[in-house]
Amino acid sequence: MKRDTYSVEIAGVHRELPLFEVKPGLRIAVLNILGDTELVEASAKVLNEKMDKLNYDLIVTAESKSIPLAHAMSVLRNQKYIVLRKSYKPYMGEALRVETNSITTGAVQSLILDEKDFRLVEGKRVLIVDDVISTGSTLEGMRKLMAMAGATIVGEAAVFTEGDPDDWSGIVALGHLPLFFD
Repeated sequence: MKRDTYSVEIAGVHRELPLFEVKPGLRIAVLNILGDTELVEASAKVLNEKMDKLNYDLIVTAESKSIPLAHAMSVLRNQKYIVLRKSYKPYMGEALRVETNSITTGAVQSLILDEKDFRLVEGKRVLIVDDVISTGSTLEGMRKLMAMAGATIVGEAAVFTEGDPDDWSGIVALGHLPLFFD
């Protein structure tokens, strides 16, 4: 089966993003950076350049597709990063939790800040990083968890924003993806 794609240039790297229907009459271009070392490294380099003047202590991301991006950015800046998890495990201790609604899964999901990471973010200046910010639900969940943990968000970055560009004026992104209505 031949799938329609959307052509993008990201940090000098060309990709054809497959289009997937997420609800009747609506398709999105899916960016999956997992395993795409070339794209992750290039995106991390350019995002770090764009965030160069920003003073932050820690990078925060949500599980799972944006983990390699946060990792690559942290290596380039020699900084720590933490991952907000989507399911609770007993070793996470007294964790903080919020609910989000993901466009890619179409379901309510949890975002969880575990006890160990709470101690790392409390009172710190953080940079939130994501692969694609679409509805803003995950971003809002990350914001709420950082507020609950006493962290200050000093910047928000993504490879792409999606949907209405006016909704994402405060996000540092490498590009914007349209929505595809049939």
